[in-house]
Amino acid sequence: MTAAPGQHPLSAVPAGAGQAAEEDLRVLFGQSIAVFASLAGPAHVVETANPAFFATIGEHRARTGVPLVELVPELVGQGFIALLDRVYRSGEPYTGRDVRVVLDTGPHAREAFFDFTYEPRRDAEGDVVGISVIGVETTQVKHAQRLMTEHRVLLEQIARQAPLTEVLDGMARCIENLTPEEVLVSVLLADPDARHLRHGAAPSLPDFYNQAIDGIATGEGVGSCGTAAHRREPVIVTDIATDPFWDDFRELAGRADLAACWSTPIVARDGSLLGTFAMYHRVPRAPQDSDLALARVFAGTAALAIERHHGEQARRDAETRAEAARDELAKAMRTEQKLRAEAEERAEAAAELADRMRAAAAAQAAVPHPEQCRLGSADGCTAPAELKVADSWGDSAWGCHAHAEEAILNVRSAFIANEELGGLAAYLNRRPARARQVERPRTG
Repeated sequence: MTAAPGQHPLSAVPAGAGQAAEEDLRVLFGQSIAVFASLAGPAHVVETANPAFFATIGEHRARTGVPLVELVPELVGQGFIALLDRVYRSGEPYTGRDVRVVLDTGPHAREAFFDFTYEPRRDAEGDVVGISVIGVETTQVKHAQRLMTEHRVLLEQIARQAPLTEVLDGMARCIENLTPEEVLVSVLLADPDARHLRHGAAPSLPDFYNQAIDGIATGEGVGSCGTAAHRREPVIVTDIATDPFWDDFRELAGRADLAACWSTPIVARDGSLLGTFAMYHRVPRAPQDSDLALARVFAGTAALAIERHHGEQARRDAETRAEAARDELAKAMRTEQKLRAEAEERAEAAAELADRMRAAAAAQAAVPHPEQCRLGSADGCTAPAELKVADSWGDSAWGCHAHAEEAILNVRSAFIANEELGGLAAYLNRRPARARQVERPRTG
């Protein structure tokens, strides 16, 4: 199912899931909160700031009475302090749109985007004495725009029936690029009996890891994915090193440098298991609401892709079976036609032999036992006439062994009429002995 023209792509969900999907969108898109700070003097000392400002730069740096450069030193290398200096000197305000800034350093560093204004503050004489900083963080909006763009691409791939591996691989890379922290995405596909999970996509996980978990069972305590598949509900493991679900896979995860795994089951509209969607992390980590919302959104997208793939595969299999049935029917018809043609040929041959028998019987009135075969073709047969063949109408004729056997096989009710041979059975039993006499080597 895809969205109708002009419809939000994520609105194309079952009616029962609509409320949950809307909640996920609110979590992912977030709500914009204005930040404000009042800076004094050429050193840009923070006189006052609202809670949103301190939440943005980090609560551990929430204090006033110190220059901004001391609170947020990473702003120097990004040109923001120099920009404040220019506004202070010129008295001209500055407005930025969707400006990128990296806040904090090391493992706590995060990328953010802002719409902001540096507005000079003046005293009674009109001299600039400070700067007011007013801004709105647009990070979530920026991420949401990217998410919707990538999501639309995935939906278009599904609609044009792109290969499932291409869709799932693209989805995994999309999520890895969208999340600010490093994340490694894996999609496992359920077997038809839902007892095992097979590799679907995991572009950033090492090959040895993907090979090792390909075919893992679904069941309680079988890692994050096996358990999520068994429970049909998300399983969050924040620390692989200590979680009992990972007892059998801890060494493997260690070799792959994996410390946390959050797995979400991929479920079809009828409730059957399609697979699992997992987000791995290099360090122990608990998910935020936005992480869980992102997992649910893309698990739903994966379900759409997998169901479409299964439907297309079923259609192709049905077409293959139908084509095979058509081929078998055509083969049977060709065989039937061949058999019918052969039967007609045999009937014609039998009619011709019967005619020859009648003609030979008529000629035999003058010569009861001719020397040459009378059952041959129109060209005649010069072989000795050794067997007498008759039919149920009383017509009889002498012929060679070959033509007599041909008549017996093709003319209905034809039989050997030699009184001295005792019929067909005696004749057939007589032939091997005769053949042995012919083949017996001469001596002397």
